[in-house]
Amino acid sequence: MARYNRSQNAGLYAAADGLSDEERRRDRGAFFKSIHATLNHLLWADHIWLSRISDAPRPSTPLSESASYRDDWDCLKQDRLACDDRLLAWADAVTDDWLAGDLIWRSSLMQLDVATPKWLVVSHMFNHQTHHRGQIHAMLTAAGAKPQDTDLILMQQLTT
Repeated sequence: MARYNRSQNAGLYAAADGLSDEERRRDRGAFFKSIHATLNHLLWADHIWLSRISDAPRPSTPLSESASYRDDWDCLKQDRLACDDRLLAWADAVTDDWLAGDLIWRSSLMQLDVATPKWLVVSHMFNHQTHHRGQIHAMLTAAGAKPQDTDLILMQQLTT
């Protein structure tokens, strides 16, 4: 899933690169309104999860500001690439023993400590990415961009 994540992000960013900054920031009626804002939220969420499952630093930006996490398009793209590399390195090193345990973290959203099976946390993290990438894909298509196919079955091409 980390490889799929990286491939899909690369495709979305390539398609978004063909749009003007104004088009990327246009309110398109999605939950986070624009392509740029949704990409920001997704990067922010990946940083939050990486800070919980690895030694990555926790973002200082709160969830309420996640849609404006990286204002500059080039900075957002570079940070996405670096984050995807960190996710892939983490995934390559994760063990069955680690996945069998619980993850305990402080949820700022719920204002309480949460304990969740690690395998479920990882599933949620990748599912969250897929959910928002679907929104971004739809916004890109509506803007006239041509994002790549999202079929998971194409994952085989990523591993060969």
